[in-house]
Amino acid sequence: MKAFYSDHFVLPLPSGHRFPMEKYSRLRELVGTLPHLELLEAPPASDTQILYAHDPHYLLKVIKGNLSADEQKEIGFPWTEKMVERSRRSAGATIAAAKTATREGISGNLAGGTHHAYRNLGSGFCVFNDSAITARVLQKEINPKLKVAIIDLDVHQGNGTASILQHDASIFTLSIHGENNFPFKKESSNLDIGLPDGCDDQTYLQSLSQSLDQLDDRFHPDFVIYLAGADPHEGDRLGRLKLSNDGMRLRDAAVFEYALDRQIPVAFSMAGGYGKEIESTIAIHFQTIQTALQFQQRY
Repeated sequence: MKAFYSDHFVLPLPSGHRFPMEKYSRLRELVGTLPHLELLEAPPASDTQILYAHDPHYLLKVIKGNLSADEQKEIGFPWTEKMVERSRRSAGATIAAAKTATREGISGNLAGGTHHAYRNLGSGFCVFNDSAITARVLQKEINPKLKVAIIDLDVHQGNGTASILQHDASIFTLSIHGENNFPFKKESSNLDIGLPDGCDDQTYLQSLSQSLDQLDDRFHPDFVIYLAGADPHEGDRLGRLKLSNDGMRLRDAAVFEYALDRQIPVAFSMAGGYGKEIESTIAIHFQTIQTALQFQQRY
């Protein structure tokens, strides 16, 4: 299985910044020990590809460093050239994983899942919306009739994704998230499941199963983009849900099983994870990749 990384494009964040930048390089080092996994440097997303999902004026502001102080605050990162390059590579990794998955069944991005970015603004540590960009790239560059489902299991609603794609009947957005968590103004996905604080494995997995049944009934996708956020885990300091390690593994397996049963290719990204101990977040991401490897061998 191929997985794409961009962690060597590191943002110069101030000491004490709450974004866990180091998790990406540590994850790559850890998964580099796995057999049957090939790590590849992510290519940058092109301007043309980014513009499939984003406003030209916004893209220019990002490239030229003309984001206002408020816009940078909303993103959560200070503007630097490295921020631009990392954001391009993070989107490029999901694009590359998706194109690889069309040939090989499953492929992943060791970062990505930047689902809070809107068409014309960034938010919540997200500059470009890699999932929306990738869905459109698949349709523009691979197959114009492709029906894409974005299954977003980060604990925070994929508000930017829902907004960008709200009038696009060829792409189905599914978000299972903490109802009382960020973003506090939710957008309308094609299917939203808001879960209460303290939600356990049983409730979560039942909601996921019902959601996948609805996806099947309403859409019949040809391709899945899966945001495998680590933040529903009980050890996450921002998540508010209570999924165990095994619950997280069963969550990933349910999505991969759904895709495999229907012979649908799937590209996955790591999305969020803010463990009280960074090791717990890395362990959940590592488990997702191990689970993907098991399913990739069955394609």
